[in-house]
Amino acid sequence: MEDQDERESIKVASEGVSRQFKTLINNDDLDSLKQLQHLILGRLQDSNAILSHFNDYSERCFAEVSGDFSRNTRLLKSMKTDLDYIFQKLRRIVVVSDVIEGHCYLPVCHDNWRKADIFCVTTQDLLSHK
Repeated sequence: MEDQDERESIKVASEGVSRQFKTLINNDDLDSLKQLQHLILGRLQDSNAILSHFNDYSERCFAEVSGDFSRNTRLLKSMKTDLDYIFQKLRRIVVVSDVIEGHCYLPVCHDNWRKADIFCVTTQDLLSHK
C-alpha cells in the first residue's frame, strides 16, 4: 500500500513539474526547434547516402587498380635491386680503373668491412679486369 501511495505521489509531482515547464516554454519555439531538427536530420541522411555511394564507388575503383598497384610495386622493387647491382658494379669498375690508371692507391681491405662501406680491390680483381 505504501508503495502504491509513493508511486502516486511521484506521478502527481512529475505532472506538476511538467505543467510548470510547459508554461516556461513557448509552443512556437518548440515547433521551430522540431522543424530545424527534421531539416538537419534530412541533411544528415542525404550526406550519409552520398558517402555510402562514394564508399561503394571507391571500393570498386580500388578493386580495379589494386592488381596493377601490386604488380607495379613488385616491378619497381625488382628494378631497384637491378639498379643497385648495376651501380655497385659501376663503382667497382671506377675504383679499379682509377687504380689501374694510377689516380688513387689500392684501399686496404679488412674482414669486418662490408662491401657497401668500401669497395675493396685486390690484386686478383685487377688481374681479372685487365
